[in-house]
Amino acid sequence: MHKFQPISQPNGRTKEVTVSVGYFSWLSVGIVVRAGSDLIYESHPGKNIHFATKKLENLGISDNSVKENEKRELQSEQWRKNKPSIFADIGIGAAFFVVAKVTGDLSVAAFTGVLLGVALVIIQRFVKVDLLGGFAVFGTIMLLVSAIFAIVFQSEYLVQLKGTLMGLLSATALMVDGVFNKGGYFGSRFERYVNSPIQHRYFVLGLALIGLCMAGLNFSVATQLTQEQWLTYDTFVETPVYFVMFFILVWRAGKKASPKVC
Repeated sequence: MHKFQPISQPNGRTKEVTVSVGYFSWLSVGIVVRAGSDLIYESHPGKNIHFATKKLENLGISDNSVKENEKRELQSEQWRKNKPSIFADIGIGAAFFVVAKVTGDLSVAAFTGVLLGVALVIIQRFVKVDLLGGFAVFGTIMLLVSAIFAIVFQSEYLVQLKGTLMGLLSATALMVDGVFNKGGYFGSRFERYVNSPIQHRYFVLGLALIGLCMAGLNFSVATQLTQEQWLTYDTFVETPVYFVMFFILVWRAGKKASPKVC
């Protein structure tokens, strides 16, 4: 709707002219012009030019919603603030993958990630942007555990069980945070990635449960199936299964947090 300067009337009063444009069907646009409450022009008499707007509002979608605009601005501000720490996490993970592919040695790749994590801690002391707000520190610790595991246990069967051990360790850390810290550490960091409010304790405890499920699945496949079958599971099945459960959890944790969102 567009408003124009008031027009003068013979009695000295003025009326504000408004021009409204909108869809009276999903494909057709109409226009209505009013001076105050008086109808001056209507392109399609009898048609409701706010048809599409009402339909979208019924679906919970509104282009002009103040709350939606505020939410988008908040998400944009959160992204600008969290971008450095997210890129730092991704960089460490990418370095681990590249080194593992080039050298074929998981321990070398893990120690490379550890060194990069320590470098981030040092660099953080000299820069203002937040490099450690994501999972850089926790990821570095897990890579160190992975490297030690790879060095100590050279058995291929035990290497297959590494996923089970890592899953149990991460689930334990998540449970401790969820039970004793209400998910304050991991919940706030995951919130940076999903970029929307989540109920921290619910999410962290749910993620711990997913970790236990994935550890159990890995143990079952490693002990009941052949090494080739385990490799197929580890490469093509494990990650999609994890992400399906993860995004369901994000959706449910968002629902839990929604009543508290202003």
